[in-house]
Amino acid sequence: MPGYALPGKALMTFAAALLALAPMYAGAQSRDNYYRAEIVIVERIVDPANVQERMASRVPESADDITGMMKVVGVDGSVQSTLNLAPNSDLRLRSAAQRLENSGRYRVLMTAGWYQSFPPDYDGEPLRVAVGDWLADAGHREVEGHITIDRQRYLHVGVNLNHWQPAAASISPVQNDERIDNNAAETGDSDAFDTPVEGDGSTGSLANGGDINPDNAPAALAAKAELLTWIRETRRMRSEEVHFIDSPTIGVLVFFRRVED
Repeated sequence: MPGYALPGKALMTFAAALLALAPMYAGAQSRDNYYRAEIVIVERIVDPANVQERMASRVPESADDITGMMKVVGVDGSVQSTLNLAPNSDLRLRSAAQRLENSGRYRVLMTAGWYQSFPPDYDGEPLRVAVGDWLADAGHREVEGHITIDRQRYLHVGVNLNHWQPAAASISPVQNDERIDNNAAETGDSDAFDTPVEGDGSTGSLANGGDINPDNAPAALAAKAELLTWIRETRRMRSEEVHFIDSPTIGVLVFFRRVED
């Protein structure tokens, strides 16, 4: 009836019912944007002498001021993460990582998966990565940097990783005698997957970023470790596809699966 007002008690009951339904509605809305994110970092087993990039004089900006952590391995092997990491048994990329390692051409450095809501206009914080061998003289891991996940209309993953070697390293040769250039991430390596791999080759090129002032980094780091290659790329992701972002010596597998139930 027009102009009819609920009695006070009935109005309070109606309001309480709405409040009770609100979390259910919000949960349904957020579930529409709920994903399992998976990231694997691998190292190509190649002789650094065959890498044509000359990056030893470059000193990237430090990621030490980044508080979010995807996976950071300390000097004692302890692992830190600000994510609630899922068991490896849950991950779609687990079998792909195993096939890469079994090929003898790659070494798996990190596997990470977690469940998270990525709503439209999500502006993710950078997440630190520190994996691979411990470089004792330099005081840090072989592969360090950060990875960022954003969502505008689509999910985007920004990879900013540095691959270091000791300044006077002598790494044993490997079976591949070919010289590796900035196009070394050819689709031949995508045979390891049984799902489409989207990638346009290496991102470790010197052209991807200007020289970074060495004054921005500790002198000890510059003196005791040298940059072998790096990745600087942001890629648009498609759900349910394996994406491969790489340089001549390291690669990043990314997979998102929408969770609807």
